[in-house]
Amino acid sequence: MMGSSMNRRPSLLVIFLTVMVDLIGFGIVLPLLPVFVQHYGGSGLLVGLIMAAFSAMQFVFAPIWGRLSDRIGRRPVLLASTAVASLSYVVFALGCRMEGSAALWVFLISRLVAGACGANLTVAQAYVADITRPEDRSRRMGLIGMAFGLGFTIGPSIGALAVRAMGTPGPGWVAAAICALNFVMASIILKESWTPNAEPVKARAHWDQWQHTFKNRTIALLVVLFFLATLCFACFETTLGLVITANFNLDMARPRDAQIIAYLFTYCGLMGAIVQGLLTGRLVKLLGEAGVIALSLLLVAASFIPLPYLVSWPPMLIAVGLLAIGSSLVRPPLFGLISRLTTPHEQGATLGVAQGAGSLARIVGPIFAGVLLQYHQAAPYLACGALAMATGLYAGHYLRTHLRGLPADAPTPSPAR
Repeated sequence: MMGSSMNRRPSLLVIFLTVMVDLIGFGIVLPLLPVFVQHYGGSGLLVGLIMAAFSAMQFVFAPIWGRLSDRIGRRPVLLASTAVASLSYVVFALGCRMEGSAALWVFLISRLVAGACGANLTVAQAYVADITRPEDRSRRMGLIGMAFGLGFTIGPSIGALAVRAMGTPGPGWVAAAICALNFVMASIILKESWTPNAEPVKARAHWDQWQHTFKNRTIALLVVLFFLATLCFACFETTLGLVITANFNLDMARPRDAQIIAYLFTYCGLMGAIVQGLLTGRLVKLLGEAGVIALSLLLVAASFIPLPYLVSWPPMLIAVGLLAIGSSLVRPPLFGLISRLTTPHEQGATLGVAQGAGSLARIVGPIFAGVLLQYHQAAPYLACGALAMATGLYAGHYLRTHLRGLPADAPTPSPAR
């Protein structure tokens, strides 16, 4: 159901801020979490498990939140998940005042709850699809991506300031306060975008929803593409610090050297946010969704393959920048297409499956990169580069062929094949 034009702009702003605030909270806690876990006696394995807990819960809950929003509306799901996210950060802050295994258990519980709430990105995307004309969805999905990138860029800096001002509980309290303010704002401003009507939403079990979504071959391909693109970027996130440290002889014990890695991730986040917010719509008009998806994956491949061999800063910054641009470009047209290929009453559930695939990639990606890294520093980059190139070429050909008859102004699903 389309909202009125008068309500659409403030509601879109609230959705933008909701996604950005979610990622700010994520970014505030994430860089400090491994340090906190080790400080309280956690092993390296436990660090990995607690880090993976967030994405694991997103994988489980993204289709659930999306399906629930199809049945009862987007607004109550967004409000409930935002409120509980605030509580999860309160739990994290309280855990920082505990000792030993008690603190570690609290950290794990807080990340599990935060991951479940963070799956509301699915509902935010469904909301955007509800209030946006089909031909404009890729551009509007770019705004969601921009909020994603800005939140992840801003969060680590806020977390560092919070620790300096309030000690180890500071990041948790600040993230909780930001989420609480967002909940209040959304409660006042956010209008409902989807009212279930005479066309009922069938309740499905988690895996049944995946099977139902994958019956449509084109949507299945788009979900797989998102999984592979996210896997490649997760490998990059996992290994970049190690590559930079080795290639530029950095010492992470020196604060200045450690800051270089942080600056690189900030650079990636800003590049991604700018591209998604300002260029996505123009590129989609010029190349079409299929062309932009293929271009994004080929840019990822072109940057991945030389990156582990670069030993001077100008080419390294170019390669990292191209990788950030390519990774950022893939999300908006991909989710725009998924929303256009999905009937209105299943928007949330289908987008939830896609988000779940991305969360699964964030679990698998670091493990995949770690295994390859044991053989050679360049192995994860060469493997991901080859994977991105092959999928980019195939996706470009397949999507151009199968989407040729898709109307620009109507969400007409392609037939299952």
